[in-house]
Amino acid sequence: MATAPAKQKPRFVIFAHHATYDTLHQVATLGLTAAAMGKDVLIVLMFWTIKKLSDGRLNDIDFPAEYAAAGDEVRRLLREKKVPTITEMLHEAKLVGSLKVIACSAGLEYMGVDQEKVAQGVDEVMGLPAILSLTAGAETTLFI
Repeated sequence: MATAPAKQKPRFVIFAHHATYDTLHQVATLGLTAAAMGKDVLIVLMFWTIKKLSDGRLNDIDFPAEYAAAGDEVRRLLREKKVPTITEMLHEAKLVGSLKVIACSAGLEYMGVDQEKVAQGVDEVMGLPAILSLTAGAETTLFI
């Protein structure tokens, strides 16, 4: 008797462009939650997220200028509530499920970032055609 082919897990894709803490927090929490729910999560780093990763600042708690006045209070609350860092959440997502972080090779070039500077923080560097092929047919696709 033939066995049925393995059912592919639904893919959850996040294109991460903006790199302030508030947006990266959403990327990390959505990725962690989707991974814990059994989805194959792909986070594609683009432009500013690549730059922030290469600068070693992914966990910086910074905000857009229009929210700067509330920044100190939010930082205090995050520390008080022991909210995990961005990298801690991404690591946790890999432990509880399937999460892959991909950097767009064009983004590396456009931001003047050497691939070696992001190698520790990503699973793979890919060109946009490969990224679009990999993410085609995803159950959920977000641009943050």
